[in-house]
Amino acid sequence: MDKSSALEYINQMFPTEASLSGVEPLMQKIQGEIRRVDASILSAVRQQSNSGTKAKEDLADATRAVEELSHKIQEIKSKAEQSEAMVQEICRDIKKLDFAKKNITTTITALHRLTMLVSAVEQLQVMASKRQYKEAAAQLEAVNQLNNHFEGYRDVPKITELREKLNNIKQILRSHVFSDFSSLGTGKETEGTNLLQQLSDSCLVVDALEPSVREELVNNFCSRELTSYEQIFEGAELAKLDKTERRYAWIKRRIRTNEEIWKIFPASWHVPYRLCIQFCKQTRKQVESILVNMKEKPVVAILLLALQRTVEFEKELEKKFGGGVPTKDIEDDIEEIGTWEDNSQNISKIRKKYEKKFAANQESEENEKTGNNDLSVTGAGFNFRGMISSCFEPHLTPYIELEEKTLMDDLEKIVQEETWDIEDGSQNNVLSSSTQLFSNIKKSLKRCNTLSTNQTLFNLFKVFQRVLKAYATKLFGKLPKGGTGIVAAATGMDGQIKVSERDEKVICYIVNSAEYCHKTSGELAENVSEIIDPHYADGVDMSEVQDEFSAVITKALVTLVLGLETKFDTEMAAMTRVLWSTLESVGDQSLYVNGINTILSSSIPVLGKLLTPVYFQFFLDKLASSLGPRFYANIFRCKQLSETGAQQMLLDTQAVKTILLEIPSLARQTSTAASYSKFVSREMSRAEALLKVILSPIDSVADTYRALFPEGTPMEFQRILELKGLKKADQQSILDDFNKHGPGFTQPSVAAAMPQPMPTPPAPQLAITNQATAAGFIANSEDVLTRAAALGRGAASTGFKKFIALTEAAKDRKDGPLRRLFNA
Repeated sequence: MDKSSALEYINQMFPTEASLSGVEPLMQKIQGEIRRVDASILSAVRQQSNSGTKAKEDLADATRAVEELSHKIQEIKSKAEQSEAMVQEICRDIKKLDFAKKNITTTITALHRLTMLVSAVEQLQVMASKRQYKEAAAQLEAVNQLNNHFEGYRDVPKITELREKLNNIKQILRSHVFSDFSSLGTGKETEGTNLLQQLSDSCLVVDALEPSVREELVNNFCSRELTSYEQIFEGAELAKLDKTERRYAWIKRRIRTNEEIWKIFPASWHVPYRLCIQFCKQTRKQVESILVNMKEKPVVAILLLALQRTVEFEKELEKKFGGGVPTKDIEDDIEEIGTWEDNSQNISKIRKKYEKKFAANQESEENEKTGNNDLSVTGAGFNFRGMISSCFEPHLTPYIELEEKTLMDDLEKIVQEETWDIEDGSQNNVLSSSTQLFSNIKKSLKRCNTLSTNQTLFNLFKVFQRVLKAYATKLFGKLPKGGTGIVAAATGMDGQIKVSERDEKVICYIVNSAEYCHKTSGELAENVSEIIDPHYADGVDMSEVQDEFSAVITKALVTLVLGLETKFDTEMAAMTRVLWSTLESVGDQSLYVNGINTILSSSIPVLGKLLTPVYFQFFLDKLASSLGPRFYANIFRCKQLSETGAQQMLLDTQAVKTILLEIPSLARQTSTAASYSKFVSREMSRAEALLKVILSPIDSVADTYRALFPEGTPMEFQRILELKGLKKADQQSILDDFNKHGPGFTQPSVAAAMPQPMPTPPAPQLAITNQATAAGFIANSEDVLTRAAALGRGAASTGFKKFIALTEAAKDRKDGPLRRLFNA
C-alpha cells in the first residue's frame, strides 16, 4: 500500500478516539502473525538445503551406471569382431570351391546347348531342303531359343559360323515359301489339297521368321491379288464414275470366292483386312483421277450414286473388320428438331436415349473381355470411314447447288400454298409453311449426313442459312403496309396502316412462326455442330438468321400497334369535333370513348389468345406508350374548353385509363398486369394533370401548372390559357407572372408552334412521349430519325428478348436514352 492508502486504512480501523483502545490487541495479533511467517520461511530453507544434497548424490550414482554400461558394450563389440574374423578364415577355402563349381556347371551347360544347337541346325537344314514346313517351324523356334543363349559369345568363331549357317537356312526357307505362294491363285490349288496344306504349314515358318518376312509376304500377296483389279478398272470402259459400284462388287466377290482358300493364312495375319485397305487406297487414287480429269460438270445423280455406294461400302468394311471410330446415331436428334412435346414425352425420350447408350457400352465391354476385337497387327483398328469417299468432297458443289435450288423451289411452293390461317384446335398457332420448311431442311440434313460430315455438310449449312433468311423475308413482306412520313422513311415502318381482323390474326401467326423459326434454327445449329467434323464446328452459327427472325417479330408487333392506332383515327377526330365550350353539364362518357372501347374489345381478346405472354406484354406497353401521349396531344387540338367541358374530358380521360387497365383481363393474360397497370397510370396521368390545370382558377393556374408540370414551358402554358378561353390581353399578365417566377425549362415548346385546330386531324404518326413535346409533333427531325431507326432495327441486332428486357428497365425511369427509345 502506498502512504495514502495506509492512512485511509488506519482511519477506517480507528475512526474515533474511543476506538484507539483496540490498538494494543491489534499490535499483538500482528506480532504473532509475523512469528508464524518467520517459522514457515525457516522450515522451507532447511528443506531446500536437504533436497540439494540428495540430488547431487543421485546424479553421481547415474554417472557411474552409464560408465559401467559403456564398458560392457565395448567388450561385446570386441568379441564380435573376433568371431567375424574366425568365420572368414573358415569360409575362405569354401568360396574358392563354390566359384569353381559354378564355372564348371556353366561350361557344361553351354557345351550341352552348343551340341543341341549344332544338331538342331543340321536337322533344320535337312527339313528346309525337303520343304517340311510344319516340322521346320517347330525346329526353327527351338533353334531361335538356343541361339538366344549365345548372344554373349558372338566373338567365338564356332558360334559365328553357326549363326551364319542359320541365317542361310532362313533365307532358303524364305525363298521356298515365297516360291510356293507365287503359285497361289494360278489354279493349282484346285487340283488337290496338298498345296493348300503345304502353304498353311509354310505360314507357321513365316511366323517363326522375322516379322518383316510376314509383312513382305502379305503385301506381295495383296499386290498380286489386286493386279487384275488395276488392269480391269483402268481401262477406258470401266474407268468411269457410273461404274464405281462395280469396283466394290468385284472386291466383295473376290473375298467371297476365295474365302475358303484364304483360310490357309493365320487369323492373326488379317489378310482380308489388309487386302481391303490396299484396295481402298488404289480405288481412291483411281476415283480421284476420274473426278479431276472430267471435262464436263458431273451429273449430280451419278455423282451422288457413286458417293452413296462408296459410303455404304466403307460402312460394310467398318462393320466387318471393326476398328472404326464410334459414330453417334443422330437420326432421332434430327427428327426432334422443331417438335413440340410435353414433359412426359421428353422424359420418355431421354430415358430411351440413355438406355441405348448403356446397352452400347455393355456390348463394347463384353467384346473387350471376350477378345472379339482382335486387331493386334500393325495398322489394325484402321478407320475405313472416309478413306475413299473423302476424295469426293472437292467435287460436290453441284450437289450443294441442287439442294439449294430444291429448298428454294420448295420454299416458293409452300409460301404460295400457305393459307395464312391456322386450323381450329391448333396448340402452337404456327403457320404450316414454317413447319414444312424445317421438315424439308431435316430431310436435306439426313441426306447429307449419310454422304459427308465435312466441308459438304458445312456448305449445306450455309444453304440452310440462306433459305431461312429468304423465309424471313417472305414473312416480312406479308405484313400489312401503308402510310408515309418522316418516321416511315427513317424506320421502314409505315406510319398509318389499316388492318382488318384477319390481318391482325395473320400478324400474330407471323410473330409465332418467326419465334418458332428463331428457336428451331438454334436447335438446327446445335445438331449440325454435333455431327459435323470438329474442324468446322466453330463456324456453325445461326445468330444472323435468328436476328432476321427477331427483326420480323419486332416489325410485326409494331405493325400491330400502328394498325390499332389507325383504327383510333376516327375517334381522335371525333374528340376534336366535340363543342367542349358549349357543354351545359357533365354526363356519361363520350361517344369517342365508347368507340375506343369497342375497338379494343374486338381486337384484344383475339390478340391475347394468339400471342404468347411475352410478346403480348410488349404489344400492350407499346400501345399504352402510344395511346397515352396521343390522347394528351389531342387535347391541344381541341378548341376552347369550358369548365364543364374540361370536367367532361377529365371523366373521359379516366374512362380511357380504365379501358386500358382492363385490357389484360380482357385478353385473359394477367401475369404482368401489375407492371402494365403502373405503366398505364403514369402515361395517362399527364392528360389528367393537363385537364386539372385547365380546371384551376385563373389566379392559381400558373402555380398549378408549375406544380404539375415542373418541366413546362411558357409557350405550352400559353396554349393552355388559350384552351381556357382567355383573350390575348388577359393572357399577357398571367404569362408575365409565370415567366417572373421561372418555368422548369426555357426551351421552346412544340405545342405553341402547332397549327390551329382543324376539323380533321392529320394522319397519325408514331407517338412521341418526350416530356418536352406536349403536342406530339416532331421538334427535332434528326433526333427522331435516330430514335426511330433504333426502334426499327436495334432489336434485330441484339435479339428481341434483350430488347424487351431493356424496355422493361426503361419503364420506371423518367429520362435517359432508353426511356426516350421506349417512348418512341
